[in-house]
Amino acid sequence: MPARNPEFGKFGARGIKGYEAAARQLDQLAGFIATTVTQRRGMMARLHYLTRTEHAEAPAREAGLTVTNRTLKRWAESKASSSKKSLTQLEAAYLQVRRQNVARHLLQRLNRGGRGTRMEFHPLNQSQVSRPHHRAISFRTLNVRRWNRMVEAWAADDDEAMGEAWFDDITTDLGSDFGAHEYVTNIGFAA
Repeated sequence: MPARNPEFGKFGARGIKGYEAAARQLDQLAGFIATTVTQRRGMMARLHYLTRTEHAEAPAREAGLTVTNRTLKRWAESKASSSKKSLTQLEAAYLQVRRQNVARHLLQRLNRGGRGTRMEFHPLNQSQVSRPHHRAISFRTLNVRRWNRMVEAWAADDDEAMGEAWFDDITTDLGSDFGAHEYVTNIGFAA
């Protein structure tokens, strides 16, 4: 997807892409394990989540967890320590599997049987922009009813698809103001 504002920040504006802010909010709703993977408790929680059954282990292997079963058992029994590479792999597999597991539930919560979910768009920060270059951007709210593409792209961790869903399914309902919300300081919604 080509950038709609290829020179964002040229005059001092600050913010993040709207779909990235929405992805952060979806991550909060997903309820990931709070303890970091570098701590034993966090590592064990992720191992339990990914390997407690054969049904749970198959998606973890598909997500890139290549550690052998013997090594996993040794980690669980504290007979071996994990390398930084293995912990990174474990974290990546956990995030991907967790997103896939909660995507259907989140989609139901956000769509709410066609009623949708109220979303708040907090405009980008223009405090460092000189007056002649200021844009009139205001706080907006919108009831978003089409979450399918956004949640599917989030579950697949596909930034390009999230960007397309952001423009095609979410911000187009803002009318002529949709381009002003490509970058935001924050996105708020709860389901």
